[in-house]
Amino acid sequence: MAAGVTAVASGPAGAAAAGCTVDYKIQSQWNGGFGANVTVTNTGDPVTGWTLEWVYAGNQKVTQGWNATVTQTGAAVTAKNVSYNGNLGNGGSASFGFNGSSSGENAVPTAFRLNGVTCNGGTGPGPDPTDPPGDRVDNPYTGAKVYVNPEWSAKAAAEPGGAAVAKQPTAVWLDRIAAVQGSGTSMGLRAHLDEALKQKGSGELAVQLVIYNLPGRDCAALASNGELGPTEIGRYKSEYIDPIAAILADPKYAGLRIVTAVEIDSLPNLVTNVTPRPTACDVMKANGNYQKGVGYALNKLGDVPNVYNYVDAGHHGWLGWDDNFTASAEMFKQAATTEGATLADVHGFVVNTANYSALKEDHFTLDDSVNGTSVRQSKWVDWNRYTDELSYAQAMRAKLVALGFDSGLGMLIDTSRNGWGGTARPAGPGPRTTVDAYVNGGRYDRRIHLGNWCNQSGAGLGERPTTAPAAGIDAYVWVKPPGESDGSSKLIPNPDNKGFDRMCDPTYTGNPRNGNSMSGALPDAPVSGAWFSAQFQELLKNAHPAL
Repeated sequence: MAAGVTAVASGPAGAAAAGCTVDYKIQSQWNGGFGANVTVTNTGDPVTGWTLEWVYAGNQKVTQGWNATVTQTGAAVTAKNVSYNGNLGNGGSASFGFNGSSSGENAVPTAFRLNGVTCNGGTGPGPDPTDPPGDRVDNPYTGAKVYVNPEWSAKAAAEPGGAAVAKQPTAVWLDRIAAVQGSGTSMGLRAHLDEALKQKGSGELAVQLVIYNLPGRDCAALASNGELGPTEIGRYKSEYIDPIAAILADPKYAGLRIVTAVEIDSLPNLVTNVTPRPTACDVMKANGNYQKGVGYALNKLGDVPNVYNYVDAGHHGWLGWDDNFTASAEMFKQAATTEGATLADVHGFVVNTANYSALKEDHFTLDDSVNGTSVRQSKWVDWNRYTDELSYAQAMRAKLVALGFDSGLGMLIDTSRNGWGGTARPAGPGPRTTVDAYVNGGRYDRRIHLGNWCNQSGAGLGERPTTAPAAGIDAYVWVKPPGESDGSSKLIPNPDNKGFDRMCDPTYTGNPRNGNSMSGALPDAPVSGAWFSAQFQELLKNAHPAL
């Protein structure tokens, strides 16, 4: 059983041209285990060191390697050269082997990255010049600029210090019917796309849109509830999705790569926030309008050849537990095969949207223990299977591929507010006196509880938007525009009827979902989506990497 994957790919400007062939062979298999040999051949410019990455679709685990340093985090595997085989000229090869454990199907990986450049048998990291306009590429961010929303950019630039990030690309939120057409004071969808054409010039450009207006939206929170009632699926289709799809299908915009983040905080609520007593989420699960809405959106938007649909997949602090993880993945598949949608309408998934979970926790792992007590038993981890968003995203990707989604599925991670820098950022692990001291002393994420989600004190800007930063990850993105509030600190009458959620009240002492902890929210916040200067300043101050 063998796989060979070939691509010739161009790296970033100024970098050596990169390309590779990979021959991954399973040499032997036995009950619960296997042995594999991998040969990587450099077809680009010479390199003096190499790193090969891939992501397993199943539960394979590398147990022992030779002729390379092979490590694994979740489903993601990294193999690095050893001292004697790092130099690869054009046409040069290096081989290494490893043993692994596996139960169930031991599928051969279908995508590899050599020194950060994808060589997966598709179009590589840049568009194929023979492709006609509108044909989808493997990763819409590769070789493309990303749209800078001028409305957000102007607000950021007006803040002290804001010029440092004002030209970063952020998503455009279509969070109500009126947002599609715009108004005298706000740009509508066509206005954004017209501006995107100007920014595009003669190159490629990706535009990021958030599709966010389901009936009974965000059933477990009040700060972000929407305009449509639980039963108004007809209005969602005819007054919201259909007009968006019609605009996106305009041939005028066929040269744009349009990335959609589809319905934030919807499907996971149907797994985690239903109870024996009737709640808003129970109503939505019973009437099926979340699944119908997501399916309809995927179907209609997926019919536009230059649209790339990414479905929201929560975050590790929500779905990382065993009871939630698989059930959520299965819910995503159900929605993606509803209302005429197929799995092919899903280009990928987006995690950590508008949340604060750290990208990568470096100072502790789930395999660590203190005085015989596992890190999983700490109050912070609380038996979660993941410690951060990168490991969660890669594992969720593997699970979704195993459920039948395309093996080229890409993941996006919202890093707009998960930097957790500043003076409170730990430089090393916590003390090994107790497991809680070890985890709490070393964790970057300084929230009081993983369940806290509103205007978090101490948060900072995270990684700047980056293309293909890790195996299986299409991009780090800023979906939530930094400086826009998550919700008001108290009830504020407003024309959009946005509610007040106690999780946005800094005096709130919590509920079972956040361990009855303080909310950790900043004071004096405006309604969700409104500009919150104090939060923006906090994000600048605590940015990591620092500005």
